[in-house]
Amino acid sequence: MRILHIEAGRHLYGGAAQVRYLIDGLGRERVDNVLVCPPGSALAAEPPAGRIAPVAMHGELDLAMLPRLVRLIRAEHPDLVHVHSRRGADLYGGLAAAIAGVPAVLTRRVDAAEPKWLARLKYRPYAAVVALSRAIEAQLAAAGVDDARLKRIPSAVDTGAYRPDPAARARVLAEFGFPSDALVVAVVAQLIERKGHQRFLAVLPELVRAEPRMRVLCFGRGPLEQRLTREIADRGLTQVVTLAGFRSDLPQLLPGFDLVVHPAEREGLGLALLEAAAAGVPVVACAAGGVPDVVEHGVTGALVPVGDAAALREAVGRLLAAPDERARLGAAARARAERRFGVAGMVAAYLSLYERVLGERAARVARPVSR
Repeated sequence: MRILHIEAGRHLYGGAAQVRYLIDGLGRERVDNVLVCPPGSALAAEPPAGRIAPVAMHGELDLAMLPRLVRLIRAEHPDLVHVHSRRGADLYGGLAAAIAGVPAVLTRRVDAAEPKWLARLKYRPYAAVVALSRAIEAQLAAAGVDDARLKRIPSAVDTGAYRPDPAARARVLAEFGFPSDALVVAVVAQLIERKGHQRFLAVLPELVRAEPRMRVLCFGRGPLEQRLTREIADRGLTQVVTLAGFRSDLPQLLPGFDLVVHPAEREGLGLALLEAAAAGVPVVACAAGGVPDVVEHGVTGALVPVGDAAALREAVGRLLAAPDERARLGAAARARAERRFGVAGMVAAYLSLYERVLGERAARVARPVSR
């Protein structure tokens, strides 16, 4: 079986990381994978276990993306095309596969409603549309994707790379120069509006007054970096909050955190939440989009209403003051990650979907034409 994957993302954020997990896993199942991605992207620089086919992809207005993808699909002769991202790939990838006469599936990762006219155009060519969460599944159904084509397959986390590690705390303290009694809280998200960093900064002064040992690490990059730097200074939080950027050693640091906070107002599922769970770290998060599919309130972490600053402040403060509760939630989160969000399970689910789509296509082709 040859699968041609299309991923337009340039950075190794959640979606691209999932593509890498999937292609590596499919390779172990003897699937021949071809990855179409932009030249210079993170996946092109550090490719997974498949052949790379660099193609320029410049977003929804890049009309020339369609003929470029058609030519590539025809040249590669895949059994199936799997489109993984937006930025025009979801629109042009399905159309290109249809023109080339190859079945296609799409993974929808974002928590955002779409105009019905656009959804009808975008999703019509796909034999199956995968939602990462119940929230995305409901949005797709509301946009007119019929039940027969809808499939829910959550993201996965490498529970071998992300795992509890008693030595991680010492690494964190040494790396960031924190005192030995620090309570380390992390936010792992792109520095963009919808991730809610400013909402968390607004409640931090009161949290720090109640718990002066608190230290906050914000991992990620994005266009809000300068604005957040100014706000941290304006709120007198320079000694408390560190913008730590993108860290390739996050798997080695994450188990050393006391708490992960995720104040996002929209979220498809949240890879950072899965990574925290696998590392045995409890999460306080806004109950946005697919977050409740990952964080089970009172069992693996705490959920608060989106935009409720008081509830966010209370939940974070309560867990910082309760080390035994954090340990209980973290252990339950790790067990749930192993049980429900392993890479092998995700790979098996996609492989089953591919086989179903290809089987249905073969049956249609073999069906005799009635006269």
